[in-house]
Amino acid sequence: MTAPILVFGWGNPSRGDDALGPLFVERIAAMALPGVECLTDFQLQVEHALDLQNRRCVLFVDASIVAAAPFEVSAIEALPDASFTSHALSPQAVMQVYEELNDEPPPPCWLLAIRGEAFELGQPPGQAASANLDAAVLWARDWLQAGTPTAEPCRARSR
Repeated sequence: MTAPILVFGWGNPSRGDDALGPLFVERIAAMALPGVECLTDFQLQVEHALDLQNRRCVLFVDASIVAAAPFEVSAIEALPDASFTSHALSPQAVMQVYEELNDEPPPPCWLLAIRGEAFELGQPPGQAASANLDAAVLWARDWLQAGTPTAEPCRARSR
């Protein structure tokens, strides 16, 4: 049975702060929150549209050099973009693929962008990025359980 909530983080664990997405998912998975499934990959692909099926909501998680510290959260919509024909997709493009495959809108989705600063190959995440990760995990634990003031809680959504 598919869990109603998907937490999907991506990034390269070998590139410093780019590991924030997978590290975030690892920590959320360790909490074993009921109704929450966790998934990681190096990058988003067309095939990931299938992971959105039968979900009430999805939280995409990635490192970002442009997000304000410690993190930013935004609701996102399906949208074709230039990445659609490349090897890696944006979350919005994955949502667009879902919509085209299923002839229906994707489940509600949010993007959690965790501030990172150093993405060098072979480096571990930096101290500032680790602190940003801690803050994001604390926020997400509460949000996954009870929602946020700006977004309807995942657990309250119905499809």
